[in-house]
Amino acid sequence: MTDASLLGADKAAFIAAARSHDTAQFAHITERYRRELQVHCYRMLANYEDAQDMTQETFLRAWNKRETFKGHAALRTWLYRIATNACLDFLEKRNDRTPVPADLPDAGSEVRYLQPYPDRMLPEDPQEAVVARETIELAFIVAVQHLPPRQRAVFILRDVLGWPASKAADALELTVASVTSALQRARVTMREQLSDRRLDWRSPATHELSNDERGVVKSYIDAHERNDLDGLTALLRDDLRFAMLPDTLIVTAEDAVDGWVSGGLFQRGRDDWRCVATTVNRMPAAVLYLRTPGDTEYRLFNIAVLHIVDGKIAELTGFDATDKPWLSLPATL
Repeated sequence: MTDASLLGADKAAFIAAARSHDTAQFAHITERYRRELQVHCYRMLANYEDAQDMTQETFLRAWNKRETFKGHAALRTWLYRIATNACLDFLEKRNDRTPVPADLPDAGSEVRYLQPYPDRMLPEDPQEAVVARETIELAFIVAVQHLPPRQRAVFILRDVLGWPASKAADALELTVASVTSALQRARVTMREQLSDRRLDWRSPATHELSNDERGVVKSYIDAHERNDLDGLTALLRDDLRFAMLPDTLIVTAEDAVDGWVSGGLFQRGRDDWRCVATTVNRMPAAVLYLRTPGDTEYRLFNIAVLHIVDGKIAELTGFDATDKPWLSLPATL
């Protein structure tokens, strides 16, 4: 069966399920869209738990509105429209879901509600535009948060998913002129936020880590396990941007290392580490486990997500890993 035939069969089966109030068939059909819809909600909200909730809200709204689906548009389009508006409604009610000024001068603003996205929950088709590496990395997700919600929606629908202006306008109940204007403003902000990054988000992109990235992660882990502060420092760019969310933002390598030491890391009692290489947001990461005196096991501590440029760590974003069960990380080693 061709893709077009499959989509047509999906549409027909969905309409039949809606008319017969067949909840099991409805769930079976819509479930295949869960992962891509969740990624879409994550881009809108930058928070994995919120994205989960809004994906579930999407399915609830779809069921409640099932009789309005007439098959004029693709089922996927209809579901994306519902998901986008669910996110917009969520953002309208939450005044804590916008970036806040950073603590340091000239450091921009911080997305303190940012959460990492597990690669295992991404859609499985590597050709899908929804999982292009550049559009799931943390810097991109953070940059999108600097857009007002409706601009954010326009930008994601148009420049990430590749929807035509008329389709995006229909989804958001805007005019084509309004969508075009919002997109132009959004692109300006994104260029400002990602001035040193590739900005062509819809062209082919690799999903795999480079050998360079893998080598830096290995060196980072080796230095961490040896408590080698000089080795760690050598891996960091001088203009490193370090964030330990939701509270800490440091913008130099020297300050980052000094902060780790003054906070007690690599000191007696907090110097017995084991680390595991992984990926989140299609980015290289190291999961850190700490064994404290008297303990027989290394216990999950945090996850360090790395952006590597020319063999150096340009950005290091740390997250407490103990409160994020969706990452499916072992609690102990």
